[in-house]
Amino acid sequence: MTSLRGRGGVGRGPESRRGGEMAAEQDPEALAAARPLLTDLYQATMALGYWRARRAREQAEFELFFRGCPFGGAFALAAGLRDCVRFLRAFRLRDADVQFLASVLPPDTEPAFFEHLRGLDCSDVTVRALPEGSLAFPGVPLLQVCGPLLVVQLLETPLLCLVSYASLIATNAARLRLIAGPKKRLLEMGLRRAQGPDGGLTASTYSYLGGFDGSSNVLAGQLRGVPVAGTLAHSFITSFLGTEVPPNPAQEIRKIFRTISAQFQVPWLESVSITVSNNINEEELARLAQEGSEVNVIGIGTNVVTCPRQPSLGCVYKLVSVGGQPRMKLTEDPEKQTLPGSKAAFRLLGADGEAPPTPRGPSQVPRPPALFLAHTGSPLLDVLQLVDEPPPQAGQELRVWPRGAQEACTVRPAHVEPLLRLWVRRGQLCEPLPSLAESRAFAQLSLSRLSPEHKRLEQPAPYRVALSDKLRALVDRLCAGGPS
Repeated sequence: MTSLRGRGGVGRGPESRRGGEMAAEQDPEALAAARPLLTDLYQATMALGYWRARRAREQAEFELFFRGCPFGGAFALAAGLRDCVRFLRAFRLRDADVQFLASVLPPDTEPAFFEHLRGLDCSDVTVRALPEGSLAFPGVPLLQVCGPLLVVQLLETPLLCLVSYASLIATNAARLRLIAGPKKRLLEMGLRRAQGPDGGLTASTYSYLGGFDGSSNVLAGQLRGVPVAGTLAHSFITSFLGTEVPPNPAQEIRKIFRTISAQFQVPWLESVSITVSNNINEEELARLAQEGSEVNVIGIGTNVVTCPRQPSLGCVYKLVSVGGQPRMKLTEDPEKQTLPGSKAAFRLLGADGEAPPTPRGPSQVPRPPALFLAHTGSPLLDVLQLVDEPPPQAGQELRVWPRGAQEACTVRPAHVEPLLRLWVRRGQLCEPLPSLAESRAFAQLSLSRLSPEHKRLEQPAPYRVALSDKLRALVDRLCAGGPS
């Protein structure tokens, strides 16, 4: 395993700086890593509060998740883990960082607090997460972050920043890929429309993970290994011709290619790719993807990088345990209540074409809890349970409580998949991160297993996330004000 202590950090002397430069040369992606002060001021304010209360080293656990699927769909793709691990590797407050914090925190802040900050790293942090490219659903953690309370609190804003946009872009790209079908080549061409250089690099990277074939962004090719491709600008044409003739429809262009190919015996011209771009959205993409279309390559810019249908995934980072005791946010809005305690997550798989459980909601006619006999195939539902519970077993009945339902239902899965993998244990990288290309392939495999009713882009069937009996009982007890 590889230690995260001080790796990629900025040192205080020339030798440390040279070491950091050498590390960046060996690992080009480190150049795009976020810095510790890419955060909100209140994180430092809370850190000071924890330190003064002598709770800085108390063990705590946070979960990063989203509350609703984006774009009116029923799924999302998890992304950004690679950037998070790189951020943790580099997490170290430089002297200049600490000096700046001293200038914005209260003037009576104790010097010993700033000395504490100088010694912080992520060597005691543990991270479990969905692998990049995984299907993700509301309430299921994308990341679980455990470690000293002060440190894992400081990680909130940067981790949200790294995961939320990456997952939104990957999901948007996956939707566009589903519309285009498997045969059309999709190129991301949105750098000039992106929300700054960082947004442009993130969009180029995670649109590729979500199913695009490449990007026009050369830096994404250099730093992230994204295949790069492009066309040419109107200025290139007009520099030679003086004016630019409006393009013909793709079908007419293909006829011209075939005619010239036959006339001059140049067979390769018949199959030259035809590329289109120009503010292509989901509706226009569907038209270009129709049977018989002669378009081979479709370049999409604004409508992939800016996610105009929903500009934010709305991820949150919530405390679920501190000092070994579960913690829960209670609110009048049920959707904003959090689930307490350290948890495990599992995906229950059923037979192809099998319908997921349909529990009774407030407006439905009462019915006995359903039993679904599963064999192999599509995901039925995700189950959240406390980490000390035995995992679900294939072929065995399991009673669960779908979120938002008033009654439990019973399911018998053919297969059970644990969802959260251990990537970092107390500062040690537990296994190599998959490459971007591997995560892209995994995303396409994950989507291929999702049932068509959940994959529909308009009015899809909601995918169910359920709680175990024990977790549901803990939620009810805390809501009632009982002991944890």
